[in-house]
Amino acid sequence: MAKPVTAKKRRKRNIELKSVLDLNKSTGDKIAIWLANFLGSITFLLVCVSLVVFYFLWNLGFLPGLHPFDSYPYGILSVVLSTFAIVLSISVLIGQNRQRKIEKVRERVEFEVNVRAETEITKMLEMLHGIQRKLGINKPDEELEEMKESLDLGELHKNLGESNDNE
Repeated sequence: MAKPVTAKKRRKRNIELKSVLDLNKSTGDKIAIWLANFLGSITFLLVCVSLVVFYFLWNLGFLPGLHPFDSYPYGILSVVLSTFAIVLSISVLIGQNRQRKIEKVRERVEFEVNVRAETEITKMLEMLHGIQRKLGINKPDEELEEMKESLDLGELHKNLGESNDNE
């Protein structure tokens, strides 16, 4: 039977989780959030479409006072859009990495909550079983005894590690 989680260990985990949950601290994170929000907006799409339409109108000679500088097949436009596509794809990858980091934190928080709930439920089962005994209800229940066993985090992590290795 594993040792229950002590209050000291629980406080230490709380501190670790608070530091992990604080994802918006660095300047890089703030820039990544702003970039993802801007590049994923309808405003950005409309600006891009407007600029391309303006570019074509300019270089087709439809805008008086502006002389075309990039004739068909629009080599400058091609280079600019290719470079922009690289920047945009890197921005998407940065956003995905950030989302993965957030998901890992969520999973860890969810795991912590589940472990705490398991510990609390086990304690309540032990208390209810104690009340049963005081009331003289001594009916043996193997399932109850199994449920009262504390969660062995070491064994759980070992099993998780084995299941990840098999994938």
